[in-house]
Amino acid sequence: MKKLIATIAAITLCAALGFAGGGKDGSAPGASDTITIGAVLTTSGQNAFYGTESRDGALLAIEDINKAGGVLGKKLALIAEDDESDASKAVNAFTKLSTRDKVSYIIGCSLSGTTMAITAQAQAAKIVLISPSATNAKVTDPGEFIFRACFIDPFQGIVAANFANDTLKAKKAAVLYDAGSDYNTGLATEFKKNFQAIGGTIVADEAYQTGDVDFNAQVTRIKASAPDVVYLPNYYQDVSLQAKQLRAQGVNTPLLGGDGWDSLVANAGDEVLNGFWTSFFSKDSTAPKAQAFVKAYEARFNKPANSFSALGYDCAMLIADAIKAAGSTDSTAVAAALAKISGDYVTGNIRFDAHRDPIKGAVINEIVKKDGKLVDSYKTTVNPK
Repeated sequence: MKKLIATIAAITLCAALGFAGGGKDGSAPGASDTITIGAVLTTSGQNAFYGTESRDGALLAIEDINKAGGVLGKKLALIAEDDESDASKAVNAFTKLSTRDKVSYIIGCSLSGTTMAITAQAQAAKIVLISPSATNAKVTDPGEFIFRACFIDPFQGIVAANFANDTLKAKKAAVLYDAGSDYNTGLATEFKKNFQAIGGTIVADEAYQTGDVDFNAQVTRIKASAPDVVYLPNYYQDVSLQAKQLRAQGVNTPLLGGDGWDSLVANAGDEVLNGFWTSFFSKDSTAPKAQAFVKAYEARFNKPANSFSALGYDCAMLIADAIKAAGSTDSTAVAAALAKISGDYVTGNIRFDAHRDPIKGAVINEIVKKDGKLVDSYKTTVNPK
């Protein structure tokens, strides 16, 4: 039933935006006035928030581009597929988009693991693949057709470690992470390495397995280590439970995490206060493009803008700008143009390094209470050195 619903949703989205098929250059067969962009994102299951938001951000970007006249005289259309956070389903979705729909550009995936399941195929097929939120450092390894709009885990680890030391004045840190996830282990590894490099001590290094809900044994050991900060590089569903169990045992030190905390404030209670997390975007940004995006997104979808919707928007805009710069829909030319892009986008100024990772800043959000509700409040921005 879930698969049927996802299929119906994809068809409905395509019908709303344009013809669902694609020619070899990404234009719809029999409809030379349309360029089709594919998306493989997590839009159902426990991580649905990430993919749904990125999909809607990309949809808004495409609508904005089409209102402004399109790209190279053509309208854009989006075909969104759901990978359900499953690598094999991501491969199936990629195969469908690349062979049946014949797209030349794909936004995806939401998670590092699912993205890495399709990068080699995208590279071999010369399909431009840009992920909104896959932060694992290895994502872009396969080659020149693979990009991302988010910063990578090593940068998050550096930012979190420096923030813990410089702002929170922490000298001792405990870490609790999901050992079964590339994302979680990547952030944990980089935080530990960088925190120690600047003179900090890791006093507790605790792991758990995906699906665990009882963390009390790990929390007991963390409490005994008396940390100044607890680093939780996990997805918000786990963090909400971990924070409760930490606070219940009297661990009241600051909590620190990564971009997986997005939407934590909507799924947790006061136990996450005194919590800080690295993000790609803040809706409190005063940058004109960010302000315009927040206003348009919230009016269009009647829900708060966030980092994942902003990244989805930027992915679609980056593809469109690369097509314009290339003056062609040929994917090889578009990939080369994308690698040279440098400009202001919703999530900040973006340019790519030699590995096709964006050189951009990271936002630190603090979880605070305003008018009786938990909200993410902009704390600071850490720019790359």
